[in-house]
Amino acid sequence: MNTAPSVIVFDVNQTLSDMSPMGERFAEVGAPAQLAKLWFAMLLRDGFALTAAGGNGAFAEIGAEALRGLLASSDLGMDLDQAVEHVTAGMAGLGLHPDVPGGVRALRAAGYRLVTLTNGSAQVAEKLFAPAGIRDQFERLLSVEDAPAWKPAPAAYHYAARACGVEPGEMLLVAVHPWDIHGAAQAGLATAWINRTGSTYPAYFSAPDYTVASLDILPEALGAVPA
Repeated sequence: MNTAPSVIVFDVNQTLSDMSPMGERFAEVGAPAQLAKLWFAMLLRDGFALTAAGGNGAFAEIGAEALRGLLASSDLGMDLDQAVEHVTAGMAGLGLHPDVPGGVRALRAAGYRLVTLTNGSAQVAEKLFAPAGIRDQFERLLSVEDAPAWKPAPAAYHYAARACGVEPGEMLLVAVHPWDIHGAAQAGLATAWINRTGSTYPAYFSAPDYTVASLDILPEALGAVPA
């Protein structure tokens, strides 16, 4: 386990953003709301496949194409192109999980440098943070669009370390995705898993250094505030 990280790097989609409203977007175009989770899983799968094959696809483009194929068999209430545009636009209008603003401010107040590293667009993070008034808490908003590969490839985390001018061992990744935790651990970062749903962590992935039920209790787990 790495010790005393100076930089905390956050995953964005689902870790900070609450993606539950995406189900409503699907329902609004005439598709089952539960397809939202399947769509996001398909998006990640195809992004990972491109990365494994040596590519680096654009999150938005992969998402739109995956959605087009998924919605083609649904009895939609509008044109397919309109439906795809309506659903994908929902990603830019998501809000934060309730535990995020307080947790972010507490970690920054404790002296940590805060950055994000997303497989999506850095602009989505900008739109996510501005309404909550926490954009100024983050030093950098990083995206794999500027890295050699998507997470969980080691190159993505090493890109973030270079951008921050630190060694991977000086960083701690915070994520809700076990695959992201595993990738960061393999790249030499410390890790913190946010388990808001009470899930069981997969035994085939590297175990997280810290497990917390919400971001606002991570500072205490790190010893940043008195227990």
